[in-house]
Amino acid sequence: MKIVAGNSNRALAEEISAYLDVPLASCQVRRFADQEIFIEIQENVRGEDVFVLQSTSYPANDHLMELLILIDALRRSSARRITAVIPYFGYARQDRKPGPRTPISAKLVANLITHAGADRVLTLDLHAGQIQGFFDIPTDNLYAAPVMTRDIKERYEQGTAMVVSPDVGGVVRARALAKRIDAPLAIVDKRRERPGESEVMNIIGDVSGRDCILVDDIVDSGGTLCNAAEALLNKGAKSVTAYITHGVLSGGAVARVSASKLKELVITNSIEPTAAVLAAPNIRTISIAPLMGEAINRTALEKSVSSLFN
Repeated sequence: MKIVAGNSNRALAEEISAYLDVPLASCQVRRFADQEIFIEIQENVRGEDVFVLQSTSYPANDHLMELLILIDALRRSSARRITAVIPYFGYARQDRKPGPRTPISAKLVANLITHAGADRVLTLDLHAGQIQGFFDIPTDNLYAAPVMTRDIKERYEQGTAMVVSPDVGGVVRARALAKRIDAPLAIVDKRRERPGESEVMNIIGDVSGRDCILVDDIVDSGGTLCNAAEALLNKGAKSVTAYITHGVLSGGAVARVSASKLKELVITNSIEPTAAVLAAPNIRTISIAPLMGEAINRTALEKSVSSLFN
């Protein structure tokens, strides 16, 4: 196989490369003076099984264009099969029409990736599972739950933890993790007045004396998490930690989390952490490189990927 990496998360690509013991293919990604992207694959990929590693994180449009042009370059270089490995799938939150005359951008991005020439997609914790159906090519949606489960079991004693969903929409994800660590489940009932703002309304479940573990797929502004942590502590929780797959952390999110009552925010490296994230006292990053690497290896060998999560 060949592994080609864009610029969105070079550190993760190098970790995956080291896990698989396959060097990253030589590839030049540069920009012209007007910021047009130019890509040149600098080694032979004819007849190869190629995996393109690229998160469509900030700046989302630049990284998405890099991914599309990489796929096109590989297709025109006669690669046998091209798999787009997208640890963080940007535009996933635009998976439906929230109102009249609005786009379904996740479907548009899926079309772009398919028409660019990708033969299959490998991604992690999609915001909505139905996005797999937006692609007309095989799509594997991996889960960070095994990585989080291992970390939680190392840090919490049996019987003290309680998994909490920060909203009703995340109950399925939270229930799956609670089952893995054999912990009870609680739900934060919140009302969002406008995009980017949330108001905690009620806690469903008895959290008193518990080490609460908030579980979600994306943390962006951090407002929901910080409000939920405060509400849980007010209801008698012993501590509140959040395990989130994708640390978008835009705007003043890092400062907000640092100043909050969260004991710790644990995110994966699906998005390359910024200097502010690395310097934050209560934000920790865990690696998904072994998980992604094993999924890539199984895909290349035509073995089961779903058995990773049994």
